Amino acid sequence: MATIERLKKRPDFLAAAEGRRFHTERMSAQGRLRTSDGPPGLRLGFTITKRVGHATERNRIRRRLRAAVTLVAADLPGDLATLPADIVLIARRPALNAPFEALAEDLRRALPVVTRPAAPRPPGQGRGKRSANTSGDRPTDTTPLLSEAGQPAPSGQADIGASYGRGRGPQITGARGSDGTGARPDVTPNACGGVPDGQ
Repeated sequence: MATIERLKKRPDFLAAAEGRRFHTERMSAQGRLRTSDGPPGLRLGFTITKRVGHATERNRIRRRLRAAVTLVAADLPGDLATLPADIVLIARRPALNAPFEALAEDLRRALPVVTRPAAPRPPGQGRGKRSANTSGDRPTDTTPLLSEAGQPAPSGQADIGASYGRGRGPQITGARGSDGTGARPDVTPNACGGVPDGQ
């Protein structure tokens, strides 16, 4: 039978969040391999947030997950049981009333997935991180708007730039007249199809 230590320190939880993930309806598992100079064996931590339920429900979920871990630890293969890895189980609300065998099966499937060594990535390809020089398809504030002919707008017209944010369509970001004072731009409809208040 494999002994599984507890994961207790916040830096260990944060480090496990950077590793592999496995999701089910009842829980998510996050895990990473530790360096081989540390003690061998699995370390496991639980995260059960207040969104899941009140204190007695969270404690019941924690007890059910601990029991599932004890059941699964008895059947772990030797190479997986001695692997130096940190695993965090993040419980979801359905874990409260799910059949116990479903929790144990989720855990049996999650452990090999999150403790698998990561494949090497080519340099410059992080997980979900954009490089500083890519701006996507959106125009930036420093990009001048071009007229339909591909020329910059004449200086006597309002300089109106498109801004995209939080699911809304283009909006007016600024307007300048030829004398540098603010000129009132033409009214454009907002995201709901109407005109801005006061128009």
